Amino acid sequence: MTQRPAAKQRLGQPTLAMLPRVADSLSFLYVETVRIVQDDTGICAQVETPLGVERVYLPTASLSCVLLGPGTSITQPALATFARHGTTLVCVGAGGVRSYAGITPAQLTTDWLEHQARAWADPDERLRVAVRMYEHRFSAVPPGTTLAQLRGLEGQRVKALYKMLATKHGIARFRRAYDPADWDDQDPVNLALSAANAALYGIVHSAIMAMGCAPGLGFIHSGSQMAFVYDIADLYKAKSTIPLAFSLAGSMKPERDARLHLREEFRLIRLMPSIVSDIQRMIAPEAAGDPVPPAQATDIVQLWDPELGALPGGVNYGDDSAADVPW
Repeated sequence: MTQRPAAKQRLGQPTLAMLPRVADSLSFLYVETVRIVQDDTGICAQVETPLGVERVYLPTASLSCVLLGPGTSITQPALATFARHGTTLVCVGAGGVRSYAGITPAQLTTDWLEHQARAWADPDERLRVAVRMYEHRFSAVPPGTTLAQLRGLEGQRVKALYKMLATKHGIARFRRAYDPADWDDQDPVNLALSAANAALYGIVHSAIMAMGCAPGLGFIHSGSQMAFVYDIADLYKAKSTIPLAFSLAGSMKPERDARLHLREEFRLIRLMPSIVSDIQRMIAPEAAGDPVPPAQATDIVQLWDPELGALPGGVNYGDDSAADVPW
């Protein structure tokens, strides 16, 4: 008769049940030209006006990530509060140049990080993950399709999508361009697409950090601390950011409108739970969706042994059996 796993072992298997804050969050908030501070009531964004300082309080506990636009400053106490809630901060520079700061909740185990690292370090398994990511975007893929062929199919699919959406919205010609040095001279579709993708990267990054995975260990992309973020974000662009950007071809403020529309869309389709489950299925489909009874988060530390596997932490192993070990 198989024994039921111990409580600590069950807690060491994080699934969607352990990520209620990510699944229930409001996705993201974009702010610019404000000062974010912590006061006795909570975190608020302050704006200097002719009438004095205006304050808007932020729903910190329900935000998965905050996009900090140009002209934004934030105090250390406010950063500490965001850290306690596991909120990812995404700094968006002038001209759409992005840099990211991630906060990993300290109570998470490394279970999914280890799944990711094992798959990434094994060339054969890394190839299988990359193929799964490409296959996720297509309704059907012929068996035996190589990675190079999948890249070609994806390029053709995106090109055809651009052409179809351009025709639908009456755009004579469209070419994807991203040039931070010539930002203001770009057309509304490119501006909207860059802004929407920046927001999508922030959402994906916050989900990756909340699971305890490494954003730099990518399977298709490589050479960047955001490689895994780009891998996962590409799963959703064809259904979210690309159609949205083309629909804003006539917008006078495409970047702002893209963020507003995308925020509402994320609410409607509840993207965060999908991101978590898709990450699980991409890197370790055999472990995805394991049922876990609800439990309070706790710090779980184990010791690694090459023969015995994981051993309980917090145990004194200095008994008589260890007397002959040289120190």
